[in-house]
Amino acid sequence: MKRQDLEAARRQGQTLAISEHRPWPLPRGPWVMGQTWHDLLFAHWPVDPEHLRQVVHPSIPLDLWEGQAWIGVSPFGIRGAHPRALPPLPGLASFPELNVRTYATVDGRPGIFFLSLDAAKLPAVLAARRAYRLPYFHARMSIAVDGDRVDYRCERLHGPTASFRATYGPTGPTRAAPAGTLDYWLAERYCLYTVDDRGRPLRADIHHPPWPLQPAYAEIAENTMAAPYGFGLGGDPLLHFARRQDVLIWRLAAA
Repeated sequence: MKRQDLEAARRQGQTLAISEHRPWPLPRGPWVMGQTWHDLLFAHWPVDPEHLRQVVHPSIPLDLWEGQAWIGVSPFGIRGAHPRALPPLPGLASFPELNVRTYATVDGRPGIFFLSLDAAKLPAVLAARRAYRLPYFHARMSIAVDGDRVDYRCERLHGPTASFRATYGPTGPTRAAPAGTLDYWLAERYCLYTVDDRGRPLRADIHHPPWPLQPAYAEIAENTMAAPYGFGLGGDPLLHFARRQDVLIWRLAAA
């Protein structure tokens, strides 16, 4: 078992003491999964809300910023992944992941709706599909970190064809996004949404400290992650970098 995975798991639990920033209280029940995300890039593009409405389940209300929809592509690494009842398991606790996300609000709670999630560990893909009803895919992935430079690769192995290749990193100091800004609206969300077999919205609460965002650069050589949904994601994205985020996740429940 890697020392960094154990340290990550310890710090995940400590986040429960940091909750005054949350837009609603911590859930009453126990969390079920802990993860630490590292060397994460937020790359966001504005997209046509009417197009996005066609690819998001109709029971999920889209969240717009001043009438504009956004899609985010987020590559990162995971360490210290573990269920609440178990320590991080060797071979399963650390791996790359890449998410394609947009935004939704149900019952006044702003959250994330995932168009896709790719992970390098097949057991993690299968477990997340079953437990959280999310569109996870198995991919061939790598993340190499050298100081402030991150080299990232993702090639999906099954499902709709998609790939991503980029070099990215921070370009300035860390700061929390001010409330009321687009940066805050994109990052500070404390739940995810999906649907059940009858199309009813489900929510899983998420907890973490405020995002330690940094301005970022990204040299994106290939990005077809949103192509299966008809989005080319052209032009320069809005970029943010986060070195680390410790996260706790709760069970799915009716939204």
